[in-house]
Amino acid sequence: MNPHDRIPVAGTFNFRDVGGYPAPGGVIRSGKLFRSDGLSKLGDAGKGDLLRLGVHRVIDLRDDFEASMMPDDLDGTGIETVRLPVFEGSGASQGEANVTLEALYEKILEQHSDVVVTALRDIADSDGGVLVHCTAGKDRTGVVVALALLVAGVERGIVLADYARSADNLDGEWLDGMLALMAEHGVPETPALRTLMGGSPPEVLDAALQNIEQKHGSITQYLLDSGMTQNDLDRLRAVLLAPA
Repeated sequence: MNPHDRIPVAGTFNFRDVGGYPAPGGVIRSGKLFRSDGLSKLGDAGKGDLLRLGVHRVIDLRDDFEASMMPDDLDGTGIETVRLPVFEGSGASQGEANVTLEALYEKILEQHSDVVVTALRDIADSDGGVLVHCTAGKDRTGVVVALALLVAGVERGIVLADYARSADNLDGEWLDGMLALMAEHGVPETPALRTLMGGSPPEVLDAALQNIEQKHGSITQYLLDSGMTQNDLDRLRAVLLAPA
């Protein structure tokens, strides 16, 4: 089993640990940064899985409507939840006419850079494992995790491959259920909607990253321009990197 394949946490479909990826001076620390889809169906088994994995903090990037409709099932775990709502990437935003993943990622990076920066600081500041999640665990989560890995020095190709894994994890039961839910709200299924809801084409994330590099000069400079400090970046690298 590839160490970056889906971890079978009960009630989830796209739960993964990004630890183990090579970076200058070491590897990404296992058990430090996790990514996932929604946590509303964890149950006792899923809660136990999170505790066994050492998750101490959950960063929830869903908007308020999503969180109220499908609240995280974390009662009794003692896990801290940080709410950082981003509308772009939600089911409602994806139901809008002519929305593309390219447009969603541009909005996340440009209109919600404050949320992105706060999420990265919250990863850096946690003493234990951090789980970043949204509804699918691919768009909002994908952007935040990609930036964290890039700051730590993971090669772009590896970061894009990690992002691309979501599509296979979400295909089938998860995607069928979400498309049915969208249909109940009057949004018909189309190939474009399937891609929006469950796709993770690496060229789309790569284009979004290239766009901010063109505007800011580098990923690091984008984060500095968005409010991070050099100390923030150094702390993020320090908590993510372990000696090889």
